[in-house]
Amino acid sequence: MENITLGQNGPVVTPLCIGTWAWGDKLFWNYGDRYGPEQLQEAFNAALEAGITFFDTAEVYGMGKSETFLGQFLQQTQQPVQIATKFGPLPWRFTAQSVSDALTASLKRLQLEQIALYQVHWPFAFFLSQETLMNTLADEVKRGRIGAVGVSNYSTEQMRDAHQILAVRGVPLAVNQVRYSLLSRQIESKGIIATARELGVTILAYSPLAQGLLTGKYSVDNAETPTGPRKIDPRFKKEGLQKIAPVISLLRSFGEKYDRTPAQVALNWLIAQGNVIPIAGVKTAEQVRQNAGALGWTLSNDEIGELEQVSRLWL
Repeated sequence: MENITLGQNGPVVTPLCIGTWAWGDKLFWNYGDRYGPEQLQEAFNAALEAGITFFDTAEVYGMGKSETFLGQFLQQTQQPVQIATKFGPLPWRFTAQSVSDALTASLKRLQLEQIALYQVHWPFAFFLSQETLMNTLADEVKRGRIGAVGVSNYSTEQMRDAHQILAVRGVPLAVNQVRYSLLSRQIESKGIIATARELGVTILAYSPLAQGLLTGKYSVDNAETPTGPRKIDPRFKKEGLQKIAPVISLLRSFGEKYDRTPAQVALNWLIAQGNVIPIAGVKTAEQVRQNAGALGWTLSNDEIGELEQVSRLWL
């Protein structure tokens, strides 16, 4: 598998990232119901066995539990692993010290001296200016506590601003983590992906399987319903599933050709965009192995184009 450098000179990571939002999260993912610490440990081990060593977390995932689990699992391996986590610019965080304190807390939970990639979780910073925030992150890069700086959910303009502030300090903006899948392609129409390429910023694609819609598990003919808040998501209702049926049909068709699942084809399409790393969320070792099937092969240019055409509704 061909590894990818984050941004211009950031950490070198695998072309698929393991997402850990579900690691300890009860509200959205029902942590503790049918999966717990044992399953998460198995998932971590399965990722390393598959050669996937890039994990994405955040301080808010499971209220710190996700970082804590990763910290524990990291102690049990000698293999180099790259961790990305995220800082939340909450209303009561309005000083440079509050940013550094949050980083200190994440490092402690992860049991690390340096985080490979530290990202700002969302752009609205309340009382904390982007200048203060980005300059503090640049300071932490110089201190050696952060390997690379990233942002998440930033628009084209917000990404340019962050890039410019960091550039003055000689620190590149490495990534913008955004929602991106065949059923969520707005970063193309809004110019975010083009700007990222221009600035040398890598796109980390969260929700690359549209919260399960692109797995083919949910269809008009299938009685299976999603858990948690997805139950009330209109995309999982009959009309929503009918709308995505042509996309699922094409994913199945290509999947049969390559002996892959619809989900593996959907992830492969994202990787084929270039400088895009999908973050595939997992709870179990089996899910890791399924996602790993997106690697080691490539859709043809014609097939990439066909998927681009059938999903134009979501631009």
